[in-house]
Amino acid sequence: MRAVIPAAGIGKRLRPHTLNVPKVMINLAGKRLIGHVLDAVEGAGADSVSIIVGYKGEQVEEYVNRFYSHLRLDFPFQAERKGLGHAVLEGLEDKEEGVLILLGDTVFDVDFKQFVGNKNNAIAVVKVDDPRRFGVAEIDAEHRIKRLVEKPEIPKSDLALAGMYYIQDQRILKAAIEKLIEDDIKTRGEYQLTDALQLMVEDGEHIEAVEINGWYDCGTKESLLDSHRFLLKHHLSTGHSNGSIIHPPVFIHEEAKVSDSVIGPNVTIDKGAEICSAILTETIVGKGAVINNMILSQSLIGDHALVESQKRVVNVGDYSELKLN
Repeated sequence: MRAVIPAAGIGKRLRPHTLNVPKVMINLAGKRLIGHVLDAVEGAGADSVSIIVGYKGEQVEEYVNRFYSHLRLDFPFQAERKGLGHAVLEGLEDKEEGVLILLGDTVFDVDFKQFVGNKNNAIAVVKVDDPRRFGVAEIDAEHRIKRLVEKPEIPKSDLALAGMYYIQDQRILKAAIEKLIEDDIKTRGEYQLTDALQLMVEDGEHIEAVEINGWYDCGTKESLLDSHRFLLKHHLSTGHSNGSIIHPPVFIHEEAKVSDSVIGPNVTIDKGAEICSAILTETIVGKGAVINNMILSQSLIGDHALVESQKRVVNVGDYSELKLN
């Protein structure tokens, strides 16, 4: 089975953390985000993977070739960002073979083998409060998709497309995307994968909506930390610390130095980082970063950053108040 992973995005909403690395190379729970996605597609049975790269794509290629060389890999370069449909097309082949499509910046809690074992084409959907921000699926009583609409102004369904698709014959999807481009059919100025799938529906293809619960987008700081929290539950490693208290789940790289600190829950500390006299919760610390005398929560600390505060000595009597801004 083939897998296609669009991973060409810049990650503007995660700046400054994506100024030097693409979004899919951010470390979550001891592994780059693209690594977690590759683990998922490999677990689903894919042995051939096409990763669509763009912004700083050489970093993605180097990492993937280093740790996933046992897979058959290729890295099409999306020179122009013309939409998700255009990106996916770069990785499709003229073969009567199934294809699993996973967005490179999304983490799923799902049985992938069961998903690709569906007897029909399948699209993962999830109920959301505001469907207007997503592709939306309208379904019948048997969960067969009747209509797909990209970011509708007046949604007729609360089922959003979650970014995971299984198509039994990739040639059909390839032809649908090529028709979009040939006829210049765009939504919001881009060639949308949702529109290509809608063409398949109109041509009579049976596509089933599979509702899932575990869906973690990594597009913003808040959603990235949510994904980080989920992944730590499945990749627990306390690492080494000196005179510190650890509240799992955390990941501390074996070459990080942690002393006289309280770490966790939900903390990742990357290779070469140094943490001293700090309290960290719900935080990701990048490679080679240094943190001294700080209390941090819900924080992202980039590679080789320095975050520290001076120690204070106070003498506070009864019924006093001390407030430090």
